[in-house]
Amino acid sequence: MEQAEITRTHNKMGVMPVNRLLITMSIPMMISMLVQALYNIVDSIFVAQINENALTAVSLAFPIQNLMIAVGTGTGVGINALLSKSLGEQNHEKASKTANNGVFLGLMSCVIFLIFGLFGTKFFYSTQTDIGQIVEYGQQYVSICCVFSVGLFGQLTFERLLQSTGKTIYTMFTQSLGAIINIILDPILIFGLLGFPKMGVAGAAVATVTGQTVAALLALYFNLKKNHEITLSAKTFKPDGAIIKAIYSVGVPSMIMIAIGSIMTYGINRILLTFTATATAVFGIYFKLQSFVFMPVFGLNNGMVPILAYNYGARNTQRMTKTIKLSVIYAVSIMALGFMVFQIFPHELLTWFNASENMLSIGVPALRIISISFLFAGYCILVTSVFQALGNGLKSLIVSVLRQLVVLLPAAYLLSLTGFVNAVWWAFPIAEIASVISCTVFLKRIYDEKIRPIDETNCTAVEMQEA
Repeated sequence: MEQAEITRTHNKMGVMPVNRLLITMSIPMMISMLVQALYNIVDSIFVAQINENALTAVSLAFPIQNLMIAVGTGTGVGINALLSKSLGEQNHEKASKTANNGVFLGLMSCVIFLIFGLFGTKFFYSTQTDIGQIVEYGQQYVSICCVFSVGLFGQLTFERLLQSTGKTIYTMFTQSLGAIINIILDPILIFGLLGFPKMGVAGAAVATVTGQTVAALLALYFNLKKNHEITLSAKTFKPDGAIIKAIYSVGVPSMIMIAIGSIMTYGINRILLTFTATATAVFGIYFKLQSFVFMPVFGLNNGMVPILAYNYGARNTQRMTKTIKLSVIYAVSIMALGFMVFQIFPHELLTWFNASENMLSIGVPALRIISISFLFAGYCILVTSVFQALGNGLKSLIVSVLRQLVVLLPAAYLLSLTGFVNAVWWAFPIAEIASVISCTVFLKRIYDEKIRPIDETNCTAVEMQEA
């Protein structure tokens, strides 16, 4: 790629009108993540046709799946922030080193979960329930997802590299292809169609890892052939301790922040199981459904972070501020729309999952109560991503710990003591309100520490030039 073309790519991040740039960067990711949300829901819809225990088993798998996503996404956030900042500083050598070290870290993550998939899945399920069929289904599902997690980590890593250089359109192709393959294979492998063996819950897991692996291979191809801002090379690669430390300085807090969701989900499942396994299945359904609302916001995040990181490196605070404001407006609007859908159509949403009358009696109020938190969540999601983009992942971690461990879990436990399962759901909007307060306090501090000093320096430089 010629230097002039590289410069044009940089100009896109630093010169294109912010609203247009944000939409251009975000829309492909939002579309691809909506497709991702669709295949997550389709998984559960098909599994629910087996029986309610199968649906519960897949629901209880969420903490482990979320933990894998936490490790992959957290590493990706670190890669994204460092790589985009390096490009903003015109340091292409460091950008390439960041990319290669990021791929190395993704492979190391695969090894850890492969070991867990071989030896830890039965223990994980036995700590949650003693219902034999749920344990059996769950062990099949989680072990396959973990042992073959190379597809998940490869997809997350290679897509982050494309996002970091502004090539989000390619991630739309990779994520969509993986999701479509999963959706097609789900009924074929679960129910044994077209001459394939009937695999049940295990078939859902095989469909998932197959889609992820194909998406990872396509993302690798795009990086090798289309992503000329970085160079991937296994032959010349050597782990760089300084770069790995820089990736994890931003990535680990993000990783822990997402992983805390696994702890929260595990704890909520334990609380709900004291009422009935059906409540746990409802909670699992909620997580599948809410992804339709949250995934577009996460896509917006993925478009926003490299813009912020690039312009932070370029010391352009005007573009940074406008990007933050527009992103918050879009996120809050998306979440408000999701709130209305959950309030108006909870019964219809639950019937997608073959819900019994008992499940409907628990699930309808659950969806309506939990979705109140949507009104606050869009703002919180965007603001914590601002922290990460500017190298303050620790503040995002503090907000997440406060929301999920300090407020949500204790509130859910205390509300469960009322003896009414519907009371437990109110812990979610309570926790989100606490998150709004903490996010606002930290955002002001970030502005004072990171953005205002750049403005003052720029103003001083202008005054000196005029003098």
